Parts: sequence; structure tokens; C-alpha cells
Amino acid sequence: MSSFVTDGPAGPEGALPLTGERTIPGLAEENYWFRRHEVVYQRLRDRCEGLDVLEAGCGEGYGADLIADVARRVIALDYDEATVAHVRARYPRVDVRHGNLAELPLPDASVDVVVNFQVIEHLWDQPQFVAECLRVLRPSGLLLMSTPNRVTFTPGRDTPINPFHTRELNAGEMTELLESAGFTLEAMQGVFHGRALTELDAKHGGSIIDAQVARALADAPWPPDLLTDVASVGTGDFDLTDAGDRDIDESLDLVAIAVRP
Repeated sequence: MSSFVTDGPAGPEGALPLTGERTIPGLAEENYWFRRHEVVYQRLRDRCEGLDVLEAGCGEGYGADLIADVARRVIALDYDEATVAHVRARYPRVDVRHGNLAELPLPDASVDVVVNFQVIEHLWDQPQFVAECLRVLRPSGLLLMSTPNRVTFTPGRDTPINPFHTRELNAGEMTELLESAGFTLEAMQGVFHGRALTELDAKHGGSIIDAQVARALADAPWPPDLLTDVASVGTGDFDLTDAGDRDIDESLDLVAIAVRP
């Protein structure tokens, strides 16, 4: 998931182009979405400490590199050859490979953790991918997965508003997808705006997300105060909360921790 742009501003030198399919670091206009992704990596990377990790759908590669701070080994997989070349050049700690998520190019029971953040909504055959995750995980291995919450991301629509998404999920659908494949759900969590972002929501007409989307759809210049506020967002401005502590249907993104028996 990224912003809804289809042809965005140029990123930093050496960066991937911003197309709307994936988020990239170092771009003020993209900072809100980047930080919203980054917070899940930061909060869950300790689950990868000392372990062999596959990031299935690594995108720009910043997340795989964050995990490499703590993991024994990080394999990163992406279907896009230009992305793979970028990750290989920018993040040398990561073993990046080109491959199809529907047929993961790893042996059975070869990794301890599969990380899949903001990717499942892009896939046509979601059950096949989840079955592949089960196959490559060792017993008691973890699948860490995040995805936009359909209830809040595309409210009242049968089809996703983001042209790069194929099928979005709510919490119940995500749980069913994982459990039907044979996983045990350890936790369902949600990403929410913290206090500072709630204040920015109020400042920008009720939703800083809607303010950004409106600018993108209108292909209009950024109002200076909106750009300043978006550029100021940090990972600490988001809360990651267990479903039992807050209504999961109100979350922005869903985060599942699932265990291979």
C-alpha cells in the first residue's frame, strides 16, 4: 500500500520511482504512508531476533534492512526485477531474490519467520500464497502479516479504490484466510492514529488521509501546511493495539501474528 498517486514526485537520488504501488523513504509527500508502514516493522522486528527470516514482497527493501539489525539472516523476495536490483545495491545485508509469491523459491521448512507487510492485498491468489508461507516455515514458525483494513480503507465499496489492490480484507476475513491454511492465530492487532495524528486529523478537515487523497486525485500542488504536517509524521505517532483492547474494525491497518503448528 502507498499513496494513491500514479505518477508522483521524484524521490531521493538512487531511489525507486513513486508509482503508488509501493512506498519509499525520504520523500516528504510520501512520509505519512512510509511511517505507517515502518511502525509495524519497528514494533515486530524483535520477533525475528536471531532467526532466519523471509520477507515475501520486500518492495523498496527498507523493512528487510531493519529486520537485518536483529535477524540471523534475511531473504527478501520481490517479483519486480528493477526492485530486486535496487535492494541488492542499496541494502547489502539482505539476500534479495527475484521470484513469484505464489511459488516461493525456498525449500520446505527452511525459515523461522515470514514477513508479509502491505502485500497480501496486491495478490490475486491469496490462499495459494498463505499455503506457500505454511510450507516454507519450520514448525512453530511465525507469519507476520499486515494489510489495510477494508472497513476503513475502502468504506462502502465493493472494489478497492487503490488500483494496485486486488482484494482487501477485514479482520474476520484475514483470520479466516490464515486459519483455513492451517495457521493458528496468536494475535490480531490494529494500527491507529495516536494523539498527535488525531490532532492533525482535526486540523485538516477531519482526516489527514482524506486531505492527502484529495490532493492526489486533483493532481494539485500541496498546500504548504499540509505538506509540513505530513513530513513531520513519525512512527511514534501511530499506536499498535491488540484487538481485545480496541475495536479492530476502527483500525487503519490490520496486523496478524500467526503460528505454523
